[in-house]
Amino acid sequence: MRTKIRYVATALGLSASLALVGCAATASDGSGSDAPTSIVIDTAFTLETGDPGRNYVPTGYLVSKALYETLLDFDGSDESTPVPGLASYTQNDDATVFTFTLEEGRVFSDGAPITADDVVFSLNRVKGMTESKANFLMAGIEVVKVDDSTVELRTETPSLKLPALMTNPSLAILNSELVIANGGTTDNSDAAEEFLNSTSAGSGPYVLDTLDFESQVVLTENEEYNGPEDIDFTRVVIRSVSESATQKMNLEGGDSQVAVDLSGDQVAGLGDGVNVFSTPSAQTIFLLVNQNADVAGVTANPEFASAVRYALDYPALLELAGAGSEQATGVIPPSFLGALTDGVEQDLDAAKVALEASGYAGETITLEYPNDYPVGGVSFTPLAERVQSQLAAAGISVELAPAPFTTQIDEYVNGREAFSIWFWGPDYADSANFLPFSAGAKVGLRAGWTAEQAPSILELAAAAENATSMDEREGAFSAFAKALQEQGPFVPLIVPGSNIATADYISGVAYNSTWTMDIAELQAK
Repeated sequence: MRTKIRYVATALGLSASLALVGCAATASDGSGSDAPTSIVIDTAFTLETGDPGRNYVPTGYLVSKALYETLLDFDGSDESTPVPGLASYTQNDDATVFTFTLEEGRVFSDGAPITADDVVFSLNRVKGMTESKANFLMAGIEVVKVDDSTVELRTETPSLKLPALMTNPSLAILNSELVIANGGTTDNSDAAEEFLNSTSAGSGPYVLDTLDFESQVVLTENEEYNGPEDIDFTRVVIRSVSESATQKMNLEGGDSQVAVDLSGDQVAGLGDGVNVFSTPSAQTIFLLVNQNADVAGVTANPEFASAVRYALDYPALLELAGAGSEQATGVIPPSFLGALTDGVEQDLDAAKVALEASGYAGETITLEYPNDYPVGGVSFTPLAERVQSQLAAAGISVELAPAPFTTQIDEYVNGREAFSIWFWGPDYADSANFLPFSAGAKVGLRAGWTAEQAPSILELAAAAENATSMDEREGAFSAFAKALQEQGPFVPLIVPGSNIATADYISGVAYNSTWTMDIAELQAK
């Protein structure tokens, strides 16, 4: 689990992009009208590999979702409950044995049948590639073939997060015979990446045509596909356009049909001829208040975090985020199990009491943040300035210390920031992604918050992790989120919006917190 990082690639100019992909193609639909058969998608490129098992970045997930299928899936934008993908599943009462039964008759893009051997190989391949960032998804999971169409996944402790894990495109099911013939193994000697950078080996609705890590990916229809999707667009170009302003210009000019990274302000300014799909993302922007006295001084007093929490005017901060965004009700975003219904409300009297109890004596506190890395269209500089102003009104003096992301990230990860603005996004659609905010866990330690400082938080996190029923699990995560909101060193601020804009003849956009959207679900109206 980690903060998602969008590596910036050079945006293609309008004339260059026209030369690369041309205009959207059309073909007769048999009714006397022309229906589009290809589309261009502009996005801030984050593509490092064509190998799904090694992929760990947003554009890579977008591509893998189109080329490969997973055991389980989600129904549109509903990420509350996994549904059958290549398989259906059952589980035992202890949530330690999950039995997956493959759908009969499904085939890979070369026509080969999908079997349990492909599942065992694909999952164990990721488990064996210890250098892969996606390797942790298979931690503690044993894969056992039952028969040609049945596989069991076993864990030593309850794992109700496992179904959600099996939706992640990194755990896509590959054609094992083909991948093994091209260097694939289930240990750290795997050498199939080069092959998978040029040829897809999956069962998804698309196959890989061309891939350039700097500029674009071209997908074409999988003629052997026999899954549930009925695709409308037989050719898709996913193009590197890092500047959202350029994405907006290309969409309005007809040079692209989908813009993935527009801000709330930009979609509000779009003219006629476009559709906008706005919804809260699964990212959380938060303040970190370090609890290590050697690093932080006065901020290490838990009452100081409480003072900051109650001093802020959250609706005024939310004004900076635009369409689709909402106040963060806790470290768990509102779309996830166990999220709190209501966020903190400003209470200046409570802030004053907490500030006095903290021992704060008017000293200036430095607020650090990355100043070149907007999240969901939210720029951290105006957000920091508004936080500074609001805290000043509550009697807390704040000095701003912006720095480039590449400079700031190491300080944050290594727990050397006393007071800072950061963000967190999930790797798969499950509330377990937010347990690292616990004392002694990954994000907790970045805030200097050790297990010894909050043993009760550890107990709540363990209860959430080891629940064996969904009702028990929801209650445990809610208790965990509530405790963090009351006493943790984090002040959740905003869940930014996801704003995807398309040409007006396109429908079917459904936001997903992992793969952004399923290209195969896009439809021509």
